Amino acid sequence: MDVIEIIRAKRDGGELTPDQIDWVIGAYTRGEVAEEQMSALAMAIFLNGMNRAEVSRWTEAMLASGERLDFTDLSRPTTDKHSTGGVGDKITLPLTPTVAACGAAVPQLSGRGLGHTGGTLDKLESIPGWRASLTTEEMRGVITDTGGVICAAGAGLAPADRRLYALRDVTGTVESIPLISASIMSKKLAEGTGALVLDVKVGSGAFMKDLDSARDLARTMVDIGNDHGVRTVALLTDMESPLGRRVGNALEVAEAVEVLSGGGPADVVELTVALAREMLTAAGLTPGEDGVKDPAEALRDGSALESWKNLIRAQGGDPDAPLPEAAESRVVLAPTSGVVTRLDAYQVGLAAWRLGAGRARKEDAVSFGAGVTLHAKPGERITAGEPLFTLHADETERFDRAAEALEGACDIGAEDEWTPAPLVIDRLA
Repeated sequence: MDVIEIIRAKRDGGELTPDQIDWVIGAYTRGEVAEEQMSALAMAIFLNGMNRAEVSRWTEAMLASGERLDFTDLSRPTTDKHSTGGVGDKITLPLTPTVAACGAAVPQLSGRGLGHTGGTLDKLESIPGWRASLTTEEMRGVITDTGGVICAAGAGLAPADRRLYALRDVTGTVESIPLISASIMSKKLAEGTGALVLDVKVGSGAFMKDLDSARDLARTMVDIGNDHGVRTVALLTDMESPLGRRVGNALEVAEAVEVLSGGGPADVVELTVALAREMLTAAGLTPGEDGVKDPAEALRDGSALESWKNLIRAQGGDPDAPLPEAAESRVVLAPTSGVVTRLDAYQVGLAAWRLGAGRARKEDAVSFGAGVTLHAKPGERITAGEPLFTLHADETERFDRAAEALEGACDIGAEDEWTPAPLVIDRLA
């Protein structure tokens, strides 16, 4: 094979053959294709796209670059969820134990936050003793014992994606829908789940800002999953405003426990239940029938909370230990009275990041107690002088820049100026 020929083919709008895709991914993973050559190919794909067959084969080639987990011998059917990322998106935390409490097994490989979006592993690592890194044998043991596991992906899963992801980040090709889709799906397929539900976020705090782009991404990923024999469904969900009332690692864990205890914010509960029902159905289990517990019931009767505690203990954590708290806090007051008509998710996420809840580079540390508490969400009334936001940080010098990020983030007006928007916008299968 000739890498220059492959670059030219895609540069000129041609379709890459399966053999070309297999060879270039394998050769790049082995170091036989130079970074500048793969950069050129990534840009050609960014500009000219890929069809369904190409994306499916590109995903397969990245999947074949490493190991693939196999949980087909478990007594439960496997099902998983992937979110494209948002602000306050702690849904994995209540979702995994809830689905496990309803009879499915959830092999959830998660990541860390970068920029304004939070990472599931960062949230869970705020729990004393909890471990994100497990061997394959440990992962299998946890999921066998508890029905679920949330951990970091091992280095052996889709190593081609790890190299290509870093390259895309520095070559302006991150936004390519074929490359995003193949990146996400190669890792999800490698974890060995039998069914997959995608939570594709749309709006200010999401990677995809508009509905058409989000739908295109969702459609591409659903097709990849189904092409590889994994029952795949996608929900398009709103990310104009943050999910829940707390943004930040330990803050979000506390809110997730509230949901698991039968309370918590209505939007977090709604999305947890919607995704859980989709996950169970995709795995061949019908919620509320044939002895399968409905997720809403699991949250009410305490079984989801017990499942959470078992899952945390199985990975070395203490579910009853106090969570870290930031050393300092500052309250931002509402400037006027009225109804909150808009709350910008991106600006809230940026404020949480500036407070120390996120990282600018993968090697940066995070402050577990840092973040933002939201005292009013869209549709709720607030009075001038009441708390609008509480900022949490370990260093007081972080407050001014975080407050700057929140300037103009919240609109307060008359009740008739606010129009309710659905949390779940669309479903693709």
